[in-house]
Amino acid sequence: MNYPSIHLENVINEFSKLPGVGSRTALRFALHLLDEDEKTCNALADSIRLMKSEIKLCKHCFSVSDSEECEVCKDTKRNHSIICVVENIRDVMAIENTNSYNGVYHVLGGIISPIDGIGAADIRIKELVERIAKQNIEEIILALPTTMEGDTTCFYINKLIKDFNIKVTAIARGISIGDNIEYADEVTLSRSIMNRQPFNAMKM
Repeated sequence: MNYPSIHLENVINEFSKLPGVGSRTALRFALHLLDEDEKTCNALADSIRLMKSEIKLCKHCFSVSDSEECEVCKDTKRNHSIICVVENIRDVMAIENTNSYNGVYHVLGGIISPIDGIGAADIRIKELVERIAKQNIEEIILALPTTMEGDTTCFYINKLIKDFNIKVTAIARGISIGDNIEYADEVTLSRSIMNRQPFNAMKM
């Protein structure tokens, strides 16, 4: 497609890099912003810059935070002896929206996927093992995608921490096989957390 302005084309190209945004949607976004006043556009640009420069990763669980310690990890009313292991920050948000979990989290930042060149050393498994070794942890909940890659990551983690003599569970398979946590509805996800099973007893 030929665009009447190189600046318009540049904005469209940047929007097109976002997941799920095609060229038509990118064009619609760009033309919408073009119709907005400069103050609105500057507010959007400033919020993106601040998000990138100011947001930190929690020093404990690696979720996003405005400070070195996220709100979940700072909450003394939560059960810090239970760690729910998730793939990404979207999964933390999805589980929190169920209001059925009162422990803390550990965000791996990915799952083991050899086909994508992602190994155990590329995600935060070592940091998880270090947390377990240093803290009084009673249970690890493996809340990873019900995919081959997710299951591989679960088995790898379970193997690493088996000598710690702690309870290892996995969310119940109310989540459809092959689905990501973030796409589950809140009722299904809530029941999966509450009805979690011993990891070794699950047939995957």
